[in-house]
Amino acid sequence: MTILRKPDWAFLCAHPAHFLAFGFGAGLAPKAPGTWGTLLALPLYALLLALGLSGVQIAWLCLPLFLVGIPICGLTGRALGVSDHGGIVWDEIVAMLLVLAFAPATPAGWLLAFVLFRLFDIVKPWPIRWFDRRIHGGFGVMFDDLIAALFAMAVQALVWRFLL
Repeated sequence: MTILRKPDWAFLCAHPAHFLAFGFGAGLAPKAPGTWGTLLALPLYALLLALGLSGVQIAWLCLPLFLVGIPICGLTGRALGVSDHGGIVWDEIVAMLLVLAFAPATPAGWLLAFVLFRLFDIVKPWPIRWFDRRIHGGFGVMFDDLIAALFAMAVQALVWRFLL
């Protein structure tokens, strides 16, 4: 699919959904916007912890963030003319917040969470790739990253179980 509009700051400021979908601007990164969106989740998670939320509360917060992400990402994808534009990083942010909610709140815990999520999001092993190719629109954008987050959480749980 051809991109009908090249995203820039004017595009992000044209609609709040675009600004959110592009991770407050992180998705405009010329290289690896998904990685930048994932990195953005780290200070957001730290802020939520500083505001007094627990990991469990942040995990529950991911549910409405996921649901809000469906129309946000869908609207932005339609405006760009491509359902899952690489600059749409709301899905990475929400998924990474979920992975962090189940990671130890240590530099090693956060690093492992980041590496595992990016690995599964980029490589897209079965069934992630299957869903990515078949489910489109805002739900599809959000769903494949949710599955990648679940894979990352499972592997991270195994790693910490056998290291501790």
